[in-house]
Amino acid sequence: MKHQLELRHFKYFIAVAEELHFRKAAERLFISQPGLSRQIKQMEGIIGAKLFIRDKRNVVLTTAGEYLKKEINYILNHLDVTLKQTELIDKGDLGEIRIGFLGSAMQKVIPDVLVQANARFPKIKFSLEEMSNYDQVEAILDDKLDVGFVRLDYVPDTIDKKEMYTETFSIVLPKNHPLKKENFHSVSQLSQENFILFSSDYSSLYFAQIMSICKDAGFSPKVSHKSVHAQTIFKLVENGLGVAIVPTSLQYGFDLAIKCLEIPNIKQRAVLSIIWKKENRNPALPQIKSLL
Repeated sequence: MKHQLELRHFKYFIAVAEELHFRKAAERLFISQPGLSRQIKQMEGIIGAKLFIRDKRNVVLTTAGEYLKKEINYILNHLDVTLKQTELIDKGDLGEIRIGFLGSAMQKVIPDVLVQANARFPKIKFSLEEMSNYDQVEAILDDKLDVGFVRLDYVPDTIDKKEMYTETFSIVLPKNHPLKKENFHSVSQLSQENFILFSSDYSSLYFAQIMSICKDAGFSPKVSHKSVHAQTIFKLVENGLGVAIVPTSLQYGFDLAIKCLEIPNIKQRAVLSIIWKKENRNPALPQIKSLL
């Protein structure tokens, strides 16, 4: 019986699953509400599972419905990507690589990879999106990204990871701060300052490393602000609201009244890795992996 399912059933189901409201879903789909209800009932009958619990006020996904929503989103996304890749290949291109990245990866690593790729594989297209570590992992698992540039110790077993770049950390200070390269010996000199950090939600590894750097220097930092954007952190530093610790390469590309001093004599290093799904079937991905 399952062969009776059609693509329209999937799209109708996703609309209701996202809206959790039949009228709103029907308006979104430009069909009548009774017609949508019939299609969902038909789908439930074909599958042999109840997908929604509904009464006069609420629509809620069942456990089976939650599972189906995740899988159909994956299927529809993969179908969209496959059709786009097919169109590119038909035009003579090798396909598109969708890249997720942390801001610091754009300073050195990604430009180098793209320059090499454009020289060797000019028929590969690229799209880029700045995302947090964990958003990149989720997007790669859902086939919404092909590769990601992350700072993570561990990734799921279905993902491959390769270290791309290792660097030191630097302290970010207002331009007029009395500390200079000549008299900067330890982060402990800043123990009374307010610290502005990347949120732990953005990168728990980075956050833990900063805490470790300060702990090794004999103090726990007073965190006054958190952000997920380097521009925001640097702007707060520029305005005297605190100091920050960032991977050294992140200092480039910002025209602000700040200065960066590399932190001496610390064991911590910022490691940037590239990740991709082992079962990714994008025909352009092997070419990019050959550059690594």
